[in-house]
Amino acid sequence: MPAQLSFDDLKSRVSDGDIDTVLVCFVDMQGRLMGKRFHAGHFVNGAYEETHCCNYLLATDLPMSTPSGYKATSWERGYGDYVMKPDLSTLRPVPWLDGTVMVLCDILDHHTHEDIAHSPRAMLKRQLARLSDMGLEAMMATELEFFLFEKSHDEIRKSGFRDLTPISGHNEDYHILQTTKEEHVMRPIRNHLWTAGIPVENTKGEAELGQEELNIKYAPALDTADYHTIAKHAIKEISWQQGHAASFLPKLHADKVGSSSHIHQSLWQGGKPAFFDESDDLGMSQLMKHYMAGLLKYAPDCTYFLAPYINSYKRFQKGTFAPTRVIWSVDNRTAGFRLCGDGTRAIRVENRIGGSDINPYLAMAAQLAAGIKGIEDKLELAPAFAGDAYADDAGAIPSTLRDAREALLGSDMLRAALGDEVVEHYARAAEVEIEDFDRVVTDYEIARGFELA
Repeated sequence: MPAQLSFDDLKSRVSDGDIDTVLVCFVDMQGRLMGKRFHAGHFVNGAYEETHCCNYLLATDLPMSTPSGYKATSWERGYGDYVMKPDLSTLRPVPWLDGTVMVLCDILDHHTHEDIAHSPRAMLKRQLARLSDMGLEAMMATELEFFLFEKSHDEIRKSGFRDLTPISGHNEDYHILQTTKEEHVMRPIRNHLWTAGIPVENTKGEAELGQEELNIKYAPALDTADYHTIAKHAIKEISWQQGHAASFLPKLHADKVGSSSHIHQSLWQGGKPAFFDESDDLGMSQLMKHYMAGLLKYAPDCTYFLAPYINSYKRFQKGTFAPTRVIWSVDNRTAGFRLCGDGTRAIRVENRIGGSDINPYLAMAAQLAAGIKGIEDKLELAPAFAGDAYADDAGAIPSTLRDAREALLGSDMLRAALGDEVVEHYARAAEVEIEDFDRVVTDYEIARGFELA
């Protein structure tokens, strides 16, 4: 796999005329890339030190409006600047765009140059620092599921989002013939991401019409979040280049399976998997059991960061491979938490709650906070569940964004791990989504009550 670019490599390629554009990006609350396109000559001559952005970009919603109620920024406070500080270790080519490279930035206070606490990258780095103090490193992987459509985003938008014809007409789970028909999109996605230094493993068809999955090799947690974010961006851009729309909305139709983003988690110590103990029946170390007990105990607290929008909760339906219960089980896809690789050094826990709309930095930060608390408090792990978790009556995952917001606000664990202001910032983000939805008159209401009410 090609290596990421060093700054010296970049300067050389700019001098040779190979590179003319640098995408200087940061990750917003929704997990999207925001930023500026720099002329490469200007970037290497000085802009690599820092640039600025408006601070509303970390206090906005999906349509990028400026909702009130955030303490960090507002009309009253004048919407000032944040510093975008390029992390030059993230320099990489963008092979699907001519003459272009990308760098990710950390977001800093304009005056103090300290991390902005509610910046997604800073939130994850804070939890990783806590782990480092314990002598541990988080190794993670995320799965990206999404839908491909026959038409482009612009064509679908102009249809009022009604012409949602998938790129295929069949369930294409592991289906080689059907996915061959989609290789004009999926092959450049795999190859361009690989050339960009992202360790792609494979793509496959998923269990619905037009549904795809991209898998990236496990890596240190911050790298995994970076890979996920860049890959999601690339999927949308490459699909657009091929005349198609890619959607990461978790639930596109009431009668169809939704899209997830499972998070595989393990801790390492001294270069070795700290979750493995060959003397245990399942190969689980005591550290792993404490960590998993933390994930289970604090699953409701963390659900907002796994399901951040109204639509996210439409995915939690029985018999759809999306979980409904806070349960762990061994290699069981009906459970919220699945033990994978039992009895081997690859042992890990897979969180199956997250949808395709997650911001990976936030989701992973919350998972680590819960797991660390489980380790600190030496929480006992309940026995594994066996059978159909949909039929069980154990604790339910919050079923609405309102419920998840209340659990977030009431979480002493997350307040201690992330800070009160961060918890309240994202609780306000949830509230903005709820307020916006509550104003809308839906097609469902009109069709149901127009004549009969």
